[in-house]
Parts: sequence; structure tokens; C-alpha cells
Amino acid sequence: MKQLFEKFVYLSAVVAILTAGAFAQGKAATGINVPVTYYKLPNGLKVVLSPEKSAPLTAVAVYYNIGFRIEPRDRTGFAHLFEHLMFQGSKNLGKLEYIRLVETNGGVLNGSTRFDFTNYFAVVPSHKLETLLWAEADRMRGLDITKENLTNQQGVVGNEVKVNVLNQPYGSFPWIDLPMAAFTNWYNSHNFYGDLKDIEAATLEDAKAFFDKYYSPRNAAIVVTGDFEEPQAKAWVQKYFADIPSQTPDAIPDLTEPRQTAEKTVTRTDKLAKKPAVGFGWQMPKRGTPEYFAMGLIDQIMLQGEDSLLHQELVKKRGYSSGVTGGINAYLGSMFNYNGPMLFSADLIHDEKFTPKEIMASVDSVVEQLQNKPVDQATIDRSIVKLRSGLYDTMTQFGGVGRADLLACFALFDDKPENINQIEANFRKVTPALIQATAKEYLRKTNRTVVIIEVEKPAAAVGGQQ
Repeated sequence: MKQLFEKFVYLSAVVAILTAGAFAQGKAATGINVPVTYYKLPNGLKVVLSPEKSAPLTAVAVYYNIGFRIEPRDRTGFAHLFEHLMFQGSKNLGKLEYIRLVETNGGVLNGSTRFDFTNYFAVVPSHKLETLLWAEADRMRGLDITKENLTNQQGVVGNEVKVNVLNQPYGSFPWIDLPMAAFTNWYNSHNFYGDLKDIEAATLEDAKAFFDKYYSPRNAAIVVTGDFEEPQAKAWVQKYFADIPSQTPDAIPDLTEPRQTAEKTVTRTDKLAKKPAVGFGWQMPKRGTPEYFAMGLIDQIMLQGEDSLLHQELVKKRGYSSGVTGGINAYLGSMFNYNGPMLFSADLIHDEKFTPKEIMASVDSVVEQLQNKPVDQATIDRSIVKLRSGLYDTMTQFGGVGRADLLACFALFDDKPENINQIEANFRKVTPALIQATAKEYLRKTNRTVVIIEVEKPAAAVGGQQ
């Protein structure tokens, strides 16, 4: 679906230009103020309505509370496989007709699988909202799950694994490597892109059982945002979704991790990589705690932007690399759209003349700055400005899908989509003392995992010649 994504990015850029000024106007003093209407249908479906009429577009996002973490054992990659199956046809829409329906009505669409959810989203001209709601309800009501469709998509997903991971330099680095090395609970640490043997072993019965269990209204949230009238949207949601049968999903498995008490280091050779690399991550505080919000500001101070401490130390001062990237849930979302153990992580591809030991020593020197002395209030204020800028950019992404993402996650995980309006206030509660205490506890070496990527050395020729 690469071509759909590229079209999506283009539309999002246009919409961001149209809406950014209108959305941010007057919000400097009051913070985020997103309208939120939240209710549940009798079948358990969570519904969030959030009008925003600065552009004649409406976004619909449907989130299912199933992601990489909680897919069945011995079926790694199954959550991702099912994301593909959702485009293979439903009762009234044949194979790929959902895609054609949205595109021929002037819209764009996509879907993705993350740690804790699988989502499907589309943006259409406002007058096509009813059509889109009907189409989403049609596939929630029941997919056309056939042996042919399953076999076809097993091949597609298997090829994705080969192209994006197995035959790609740094293919699993660090987004798969780090969680697998850092966590001990299988649900957090298995290869969520999927082992080929598990993907190939999935049966038609597995697929049907998976749909019945996880794609039930009681395990889902739908968000409508953009240019629409609430009474009409409510009526359409009631018309198309209210009579969809629902099942009670299995309880979310225990995702807890023990407190890490020793640094972990994993080294592997990447036969396709041209330069070595280092990735490192610390286990995060529990989501929603004061320390969690403190880590959000630490991320801004340490890692985000050219003024960040790690960029200044590793790139500008030491010249290890041309850049350092990462963040909280950096490779599969943001710090707001996950629900379980997570890493604050960073990575860089570096020149061979530098060693992982000296790079990590430089990282330690940055961490010690935050642990040994409270940051000043000006640093906190600057980090809030950076974070706030990124948050508003997210709000206007993809014609409203960025805002829908936050609303859907707060509905799924907390049953409180209105928490979107408390994000900025929670960061403003963070003090220099809390940042220092959080850095001491969560940025300690014994809470860190390091993944080292080495380059395969050419074999020496006979007689010592190379």
C-alpha cells in the first residue's frame, strides 16, 4: 500500500497548511481544546466525535484493541497478517473494493499494526462521510475470509518480512532488536514482524477465530473528526454499527516487566550493513504517571532536535555520526499511542574508527548531566515549546487522522478520550526536581539495553592476501 501512503502524505501536507493556523489560533494561553463527544453503543463499540471544520474533509478511524503484543503464541506476525486481510473483501464489498470505493470518492486511506492496536483510517470529502461509515461497518460486520485470500496474504506478508527485514541492511535494527533484547515477557519481546514459519502455519480456522475474537465491536473504537454535524454522524453510526453482533474479547494478557537490574548488551553481525551501528534504550515509567511525563520532557532535552544534548555531544562535538534518532515508542508511533512496557531509545550508524564503548561513554556523560544537577526552568520551558509544536503538528496530520489517533488510543486504553485536552497541562506540572529524580531512576545503566551491529569482515585470502 505504498502508493496509498504517498498520496496520503501529499494530502496531509495540504491539509496541514490549511488547518494549522486555524487550529492553533487563540490556544497559546489555554492549551489544547479539542471538542470531544464520547459514548458507547449497546454492543460495546466506543464512539468518539470531534468536529473541526476548517477544511471540507472528514476522517474516520477504526481502532481494534489487538496489536503485536497480544497476538497468539506461535502465530507471530498474525496481527499484521490480519491487517492485510481486512482489505480482501466483506459482505457487500469484494476484494480490494473498499480501497476503490474510497479513492473513487476522492479520498485516501491506509492501515497499520502497532504494539497495542491495529487501525484503519480514511479521509474523504465531507459529503461522503455516510458512504465511509457504511463501508467500515460492512467489514466490521464480517470479512470474506477464504482460503484463497489467506494464502495470498500469507505470501504478501512473508515477502514483506524478506524485503523489509531479512534482505535489508539494518532491517530489524533497532525497532525489533531492542525490544527483543530488553524485555523478558514474551508478549513484549517476541519478533512481532513475524517468523516466516509462524505466518505460513496460520490456518483458515485461525483467521476466522481471530476475527471473531478481536474484531468485535466490544474490542473497538471509532473516531469521526473533521467537517460534519454531530446529530447526523450519530444517526449514521447508530444505523450502520449498532446491530453488529459483539463478543467479549479475551482479557489483555499480563504485560508487566520486572524491574531491570543489570545492563543488557547484544551484539550481532549484519551481513548487508556497510557501517556499524549502536542502539540503546531504557525501560519507561508506567504510562500516565508523573515520571512518564517527565520522560517526555527528557526526550525533548536529550534527543529531539539539533539543540538536544545527544545531538550536540555525539554529532557536533564527537563526530561519531551525521545524526542520532529515536524517542519514546520512536519506531512505531509516539509516546501517546501505546499501552504497556515501552523503551525510550536512540540509535546511530557510526564510522568504524569509533567503538561502541566510547560512544556509550559519551552517552553516559549526557545522562550524568541530568542526574547530577537539576535542569533550569528555561530548559523545561524550551522542551515544552518543542513538544507542543510537535503535538500541534500531529493534530493536523493526514486531514485529522493524527487527532483521531490520540482520541482513539485514549478511548481504547483509558476509556477517556477527553484526556487529549490534558496532555499539555500534565507536562507543565513537571519540575526540575522530578526530571532529576526520573533521570536517576530510569536512565541508570542497569535499566539500559544496548544493541551493537557489527559489519561482516571480508574473509582473508590464501597466503594472507585480501
